Amino acid sequence: MPSFSLPPPTQEAELELLPGRAAYWAERKTLLVADVHVGKDATFRAEAIPLPLGSTDSDLQKLTGLIRQTRAERLIVLGDLYHARSGMTEGTLQALRAWRSNQKTLNVVLVRGNHDRHAGASPADLDIDEHEGPLHEGPFCFRHEPSSSDTGYVVCGHLHPGVVLRGRGGQRERLPCFHANESRLILPAFSEFTGLHILHPEPGDDVAVVAGTDVIAVSPEVLRSTHQ
Repeated sequence: MPSFSLPPPTQEAELELLPGRAAYWAERKTLLVADVHVGKDATFRAEAIPLPLGSTDSDLQKLTGLIRQTRAERLIVLGDLYHARSGMTEGTLQALRAWRSNQKTLNVVLVRGNHDRHAGASPADLDIDEHEGPLHEGPFCFRHEPSSSDTGYVVCGHLHPGVVLRGRGGQRERLPCFHANESRLILPAFSEFTGLHILHPEPGDDVAVVAGTDVIAVSPEVLRSTHQ
């Protein structure tokens, strides 16, 4: 499984960055994702935006593939598992229940994000352990929104980070990325049906772009020249 590891954020643990827009903490057999936005397709249709259904099923299938590949025993969602209350249709809930029935032994933990708060609590039969605030474990502080922490290295989501790379012929391509510095790691949005927030990394930051089946390190200097 192609992957990439940023320099270890602590002396105690290391996270493996995966091209499926996820990270894996092998020591704890834990898969980390952020910003799944389940039900976003249904939300758009409820608002009379002509968007075909299917992104939720696609994202859940991708999540199943990552769980199988890593043999993870636990999934931590770093916020925004759900998109909106209007997206929690019967079809969306059926897809979630079918996915959960195939992952009965998986421990699923949700650190609630801003969209989750609007969507409401998970149905009890999904058996999801929800946390309102940051979750501290080992050297890490798992949370939704980026923030400094004096109790651990922050691993978060929320921003949907991306970068712009310049290709041959002057063409530019927007790609999701992992963005890390000495105090925190921001994961890309797990769902491909999301926009990107283009980052402008500072010197000393670590950036790894998701490019197809690869995760590739890119220096902040290269990204700054692209934006010029």
